[in-house]
Amino acid sequence: MRNRLWIGLLLILAACTPGLILPTPIPPPADSPSPTIENPSAAPLPDAQLTARAYLDAWKAEDHPAMYAWLTPLTQDAITLDEFTSLHRGLAAIMSLNGLEYEITSVFAHDASAQVAYRVRFNTILVGVIERDTMMSLSLENGAWRVQWARTMILPELTGENSLTMQVRAPARGNIYDRNGHALVAQADAVSLGIIVGETDSAQEADLFYTLWSITGLEPDEIAEKLAAAKQGWYVPLAEVAAEPIAAQFEYLSTFDGLVMEKYRSRYYFEGGIAPQLLGYVSQIQPDEVETYQRLGYQQDERVGRTGLEAWAETSLAGRHGGTLYVITPNGQIVTKLAETEPQPAYSLYTTLDRDLQLGAQQALEGFLGSVVVLERETGRVLAMASSPNFDPNIFEPTNYNSGFLLDELLANPDTPLLNRATQGQYPLGSVFKLITAAAGMESGLYTSESTYFCGQTFDEIPGVTRYDWTYAWGVGPSGLLTLPEGLMRSCNPWFWHIGLDLFTQGLKTTVSDLATGFGLGTPLGLEGNIAEASGNIPVPESDIDAINNAIGQGDTLVTPLQVARFIAAIGNGGNLLLPQVIDHFETPDGKTETPYQPLQQGRLPIRAETLAMLQNGMQLVTNDPRGTAYWLFINFPAKIAGKTGTAEAPPGDPHAWFAGYTYNEDDGKPDIAVVVVLEHAGEGSRVAAPIFKRILEIYYFGAPVSLLPWEAGTELPPP
Repeated sequence: MRNRLWIGLLLILAACTPGLILPTPIPPPADSPSPTIENPSAAPLPDAQLTARAYLDAWKAEDHPAMYAWLTPLTQDAITLDEFTSLHRGLAAIMSLNGLEYEITSVFAHDASAQVAYRVRFNTILVGVIERDTMMSLSLENGAWRVQWARTMILPELTGENSLTMQVRAPARGNIYDRNGHALVAQADAVSLGIIVGETDSAQEADLFYTLWSITGLEPDEIAEKLAAAKQGWYVPLAEVAAEPIAAQFEYLSTFDGLVMEKYRSRYYFEGGIAPQLLGYVSQIQPDEVETYQRLGYQQDERVGRTGLEAWAETSLAGRHGGTLYVITPNGQIVTKLAETEPQPAYSLYTTLDRDLQLGAQQALEGFLGSVVVLERETGRVLAMASSPNFDPNIFEPTNYNSGFLLDELLANPDTPLLNRATQGQYPLGSVFKLITAAAGMESGLYTSESTYFCGQTFDEIPGVTRYDWTYAWGVGPSGLLTLPEGLMRSCNPWFWHIGLDLFTQGLKTTVSDLATGFGLGTPLGLEGNIAEASGNIPVPESDIDAINNAIGQGDTLVTPLQVARFIAAIGNGGNLLLPQVIDHFETPDGKTETPYQPLQQGRLPIRAETLAMLQNGMQLVTNDPRGTAYWLFINFPAKIAGKTGTAEAPPGDPHAWFAGYTYNEDDGKPDIAVVVVLEHAGEGSRVAAPIFKRILEIYYFGAPVSLLPWEAGTELPPP
């Protein structure tokens, strides 16, 4: 009893003496349901512990209005709800609070006052667990307990006007590499380059433009066009380059009038953006995000991943921030250090991309809207994923002088450069879809690889409807009698209209669409890496017109290039539908490999071996038979190629141009690949998409292009 009286006197003394810290009460035994409640008064009182627990539960849930509702009227007169909320949110942000727990250790109630001692455990991102014992005072008002709030209820060190500050130490952000260790993104010194119109010396312009060409890749004519399109005195941003490669020329460049060079240091995206829609970009934490990111342990002036791999791998690339949490006085003097941790270096991310192949694909797409996808046929590794138009992620860095001139222009671009057309672009597949229709015909049992059809220039199997083969528009003779794989070779529209209509009229209305779904169309693939995907659309025909449209990839059929690349790779690899992946591995600061790449098979093409062989045969004929629609382009090419041309009607503009194919060299030193090219409103697949397909193969096998694209050479292309 004497001990209890001493405890009661000490609690009363604590309530009257600010800053007095009492010994920690002995916690109740483990099997005790709740702390002992002492109430010397004979009359029963409401349970102060219930109010305390309700307040602490609300704090744990960060329900500040509920916390505020438990305060005494006098306390509420001293601090508004907004001030109360702002204080708690601000301290939580400074602490990088990830949640809290509490334990009530003792309760003392006497007449109209009570004291509740509790232990609070703060779980923080930056400095780990902080544990403190503190106390709340309550008063009985109108028959209910209310909290006499004080700042020391958060931390006992917050007496008077003391507050918290966190000194954050952030490690350098991790680099992103290609499969061969070439840096795609790294922290680096850079230089923004631009010209003020009218300030250049005409006698120096040739040398200036040539020098800039060697540094930026912008041809002199292109630079001149940019300047001609701007007004006198305007600044024309040109490019950003890494500082190191131009260091030797920096002094020479400084001699040119009108050239503006501004150095900055940031996360630098090499070559003006290598696969930027895939890798993503970082940007500065915005004012309305500061609290959120502080809670995650960031400083408000840091850059964070916004899209793509930069966002997906944020935790690994940002490393583990360190920090020191201090209690300070209002004038900034340190009262005490509460906790401290050291930063841990970031991981590096190695992708499956081949830098040279990726850059080659981007360059081949210049001037087009479209995309290129290159997969390792047997593994699903993404070697290139290009989307055009491209964009420069360095524009999002505010210390880049060019950013202020180019960022709004980028965001307002109607051609949507930020869109990853490889995974989000949705297109009718056109004649490449005939692979699926041919397979559906065989799987139905109504056709074999030896089935024949006379491919004329017209199709009139639907009364009152006449459709024309592509040979009619090009003024070439009809393809004649064709087997099923030869129908693929000649891309004969009437053959596949016939199959689609036949299946529909015989009650097999879903056969083609079911097989398309089985080939992986019409649904996202489930890519890792924060890569946005569109589903596409595989319709079920409702009429005979629908049936013939769907049979050649028209109507409401929509696919993404990556979906097509996956099933093309499956045709080449024996039927395995592999998940395309872009993450090769992470590397720890001490050089260890984590989460190495593993091929992931998602299923198989739902077709028999003989059907698969027919598809492979038909695709080989496209590039190897003189009658094939792409034969002329691949004559004497050293690799074995199977492919399929596609021209998808897309009114009101010109058709979309497709070419999809794979290699089948079976060379262990150079794995076979699958490549898909789509160009929006660009015309015939054989005339524009197929040459880019060939360019990709040249870079892959020879390390660089060995021939000009037809439009580079000014060559007149032959009919398909």
